[in-house]
Amino acid sequence: MAIQWSITNTEYNNDSDKGIIRAEWKCTNSEVVGSGDSAVTHTGTVLGMESYTPDASADGYVAYDSLTEANVVSWVKATLGSDEVTRVETKVAAQITKSKTPPTSWGKPWSEE
Repeated sequence: MAIQWSITNTEYNNDSDKGIIRAEWKCTNSEVVGSGDSAVTHTGTVLGMESYTPDASADGYVAYDSLTEANVVSWVKATLGSDEVTRVETKVAAQITKSKTPPTSWGKPWSEE
C-alpha cells in the first residue's frame, strides 16, 4: 500500500459560509508480510489537527458544500509544510518497521505443567 492522507473530521462555523476552522487528519500506510493464513498486516498511523481562519471573501475560497477531501488534504499539507509532511510520513514508515521487527517479545522461559 502507499501512504494515504485522509481527513477524519472537520469543525466549521455555524454561519452561512460554514468556513472550516479545524481539520482532523490521518496519515497511514500498511505492509502485508507473508501470504494466506500466515499473512500479517503491519500498519503505521499518525493523527493530527490543523486550525484555520476562514475568509469567504478571500481569493480561491471554496464553499463548504463544494469542498472535497482532496481540497482539505492539500490545505493540511500546505499548513504543515514539506519538511513536516516528510517527517510524518517517515514516522509512519518507522512504525511499520518496528511492527515487523519488534524490540521486545512476551513469553515465559518455562513450560506449563
